[in-house]
Amino acid sequence: MPKYLITGGAGFIGSNLARRLVGQGADVVVLDDFSTGKTENLDDLNGKVRVIEGDICDMTTVREATEGADYVLHHAAVVSVPRSVKDPLRTNAVNVDGTLNCLVAARDAGVKRFVFAASSSAYGDSEELPKREDMPALPLSPYGVAKLVGEMYCKVFNDVYGLETVSLRYFNIFGPFQDPTSQYSAVVPIFIASLLAGKSPLVYGDGEQSRDFTFIDNAVDANLLAVKSGKAAGSVINVACGARFTLNQLIDDLRRLLGSSARTTYTEARAGDIKHSLGDIGLARDLLGYRPKVTFEEGLKQTVDWFKTRAAE
Repeated sequence: MPKYLITGGAGFIGSNLARRLVGQGADVVVLDDFSTGKTENLDDLNGKVRVIEGDICDMTTVREATEGADYVLHHAAVVSVPRSVKDPLRTNAVNVDGTLNCLVAARDAGVKRFVFAASSSAYGDSEELPKREDMPALPLSPYGVAKLVGEMYCKVFNDVYGLETVSLRYFNIFGPFQDPTSQYSAVVPIFIASLLAGKSPLVYGDGEQSRDFTFIDNAVDANLLAVKSGKAAGSVINVACGARFTLNQLIDDLRRLLGSSARTTYTEARAGDIKHSLGDIGLARDLLGYRPKVTFEEGLKQTVDWFKTRAAE
């Protein structure tokens, strides 16, 4: 039975990974400091995963969590662009120093493969679309810089120390268990929560900025493929759907799914936000055998249904 460590395993992506792996019979350890992760995200896994509460900036804790692991799926991070603009020191401490701790611990523990949650924010705001892995990295925010540095450390540990690493550049992951309560949350859960409450969704900018929204099941698939792929070690790979939708389109779709007539409120664009994002998934297909199984439309429907069920509880 393979043993997995999921850092940030009580968060949105991490808890979905834990759920899938437990369903496959894997031995799962979750490391989370619960600064943004939530215990309720793991309620249905109670007794099925080992949970270690701790900070990836503490090397002793990281070594304890990594002991005996076959694979590490590293998702613990400060995950918000606006938060990184507000507090670049904390973002660097967690996303750079914390990632380095995890890599060192994984190397020393003899981990077979280390999968890193990278970010499409590394591309910055170049006008060329779709974004390809061989394009220059020009991040606009401390978050983007820190995630890019994490990729570079992964490559060095792959090449210098023989720790196999794969960096997955996520494009706007959304789905069940995503937190809508923080001002730094992603737009999909925030918009759903606003519309469910009968409030106007707030858009920073004109709403014509576009995103390659990727349903969580596709991201989970990419992680599990990255663990096993014989061709992916040392690579940086986009995880996306290869299609883009504007925020205005997103809100229109959510209004339809929720039967809402709430009007959109617009305000000034935020520093560090990217105008357009679209991922080329050719390399993911070639190296991982990745193909997004859930479309944006179907994923949005599943997400709305999940939030509606939660609201009714």
